[in-house]
Amino acid sequence: MLNIAPFQNRSQLCNGTNRRNFLRIGALAPLGLSLPQLLAAEQAAVKSRAKSVVLVYLGGGISHHDSFDLKPEAVEQIRGKYKGIPTTVPGLQVCELMPKIAQVMNKVCLVRSGTHENDHHETATNWILSGRFGSAFGDHPAMGAIVAHETGFTGLVPPYVSIPKNPAFTWELGRSVWLGGRCESFKAGNPNDANYKVRDLAQSAAMTPQVLERRRSLLSAVDHLSATVQGNDQLATFDEFSQKAAAMVLSPQAQSAFDITRESDAMRDDYGRNQFGQSCLLARRLVESGVRFVTVDYGGWDHHAKIYEGLDKKLPEFDQGFSAFIRDMESHGLLQDTLIVAMGEFGRTPKINDKGGRDHWGRAGSLIFAGAGVKGGNVIGSTDKNGAFVTDRPVRPADVAWTVYDALGIDPTKELHTPEGRPVSILAEGTAVQELYA
Repeated sequence: MLNIAPFQNRSQLCNGTNRRNFLRIGALAPLGLSLPQLLAAEQAAVKSRAKSVVLVYLGGGISHHDSFDLKPEAVEQIRGKYKGIPTTVPGLQVCELMPKIAQVMNKVCLVRSGTHENDHHETATNWILSGRFGSAFGDHPAMGAIVAHETGFTGLVPPYVSIPKNPAFTWELGRSVWLGGRCESFKAGNPNDANYKVRDLAQSAAMTPQVLERRRSLLSAVDHLSATVQGNDQLATFDEFSQKAAAMVLSPQAQSAFDITRESDAMRDDYGRNQFGQSCLLARRLVESGVRFVTVDYGGWDHHAKIYEGLDKKLPEFDQGFSAFIRDMESHGLLQDTLIVAMGEFGRTPKINDKGGRDHWGRAGSLIFAGAGVKGGNVIGSTDKNGAFVTDRPVRPADVAWTVYDALGIDPTKELHTPEGRPVSILAEGTAVQELYA
């Protein structure tokens, strides 16, 4: 017997926090019932710089001192052990462990002046991902969720995808919050896994027309039940989204978009046979297929101790995957219509601590922008001689988010409404970083 109890608590389903209760109806899982909550209504395309955005999220906080903002004249405790190497931009150097990124710096814009006032992982991450300051638990929808809400579901792929999942520390971040489950990200999983398959898109080998018809009938029964619930946004719109979700599950387009095995071995090797490299490659495939916002979650940069043991492994992996992504996006003709942003939630402290690491430091950090009209080879902003404080053109979290929305043609001042009817503007402050296009 179908248990309708989960539908009786409207607040649970409206804010998405307990939608797992609904998904426990196991017979519906093969039809991907998590998908309807990821899909938003279609909207007409707006004139914009970009069709898609890819956010490479360097969770934990990459050390700007040891990557893009080296301080060779500082004392050893500040400058660290790495030397700088020339790049394709005259006078610009990056860390010696990033020789491949050095060769694509003429295709990206380096911002050395990211800044804010918070050194707490969850709080800073939610701020960076949404452009609005709030609690550590996340009070504001992430940029990807806003993009899903505003651009909607216009094809047979979800508008917002996270690879392998949303960023997380103690709990998952980058959520849709009060926008509800239909604007939540589709979690792609780790494309470097052996025999990688996306769970919600993988059909059983024993799937027969009779089995599909029975599952559609059960889905129809749930749709009818949801239609009887009045005033619940997530349930009232479930009928439309579930139909699109079923189409997506059966769609060759969706199957193909996530099928990374269609790439040549040489291409996969170029990106690097690791989670980050294959995630970047999958991001390119998803952008090709029409996904509007992709988050590549690449954590592990929280080096409070033995930072150079960590960076000796992390920086070469980042170097290979990110440089291949920039080159490949350009060769496929996608860079001109895709805004790429690479950043962490903060930088690291100027001084190396007594454990051989660097601690959290929100006052300064480096960001990378590319594509969608961004001028390659440009450097924006600067920090002082110790890399401690921004001295020129501070770029704050709201400015990053404003730039993303502006590139997609989304008005950052637009008011949305919470389930309780309270109007909330997409952003409360900020301005686009126009120097990116200078």
